[in-house]
Amino acid sequence: MPMLDFILPALVMIGGFWKTPVALVVIALGSAYLSGKAVEVIPFTRRIIERREAREAERG
Repeated sequence: MPMLDFILPALVMIGGFWKTPVALVVIALGSAYLSGKAVEVIPFTRRIIERREAREAERG
């Protein structure tokens, strides 16, 4: 039960966020920023981006 005491208030707060469009926009912008940073950090995706940039540099 101690775990539920920690999780339930967080779920209630998250439920309140879904009711306001401003909070949804802030959450969407934050998640877009963090996902962009994650793509840069993950080596596999970084290699894909570097290959794409190298191809574009060769073309023009």
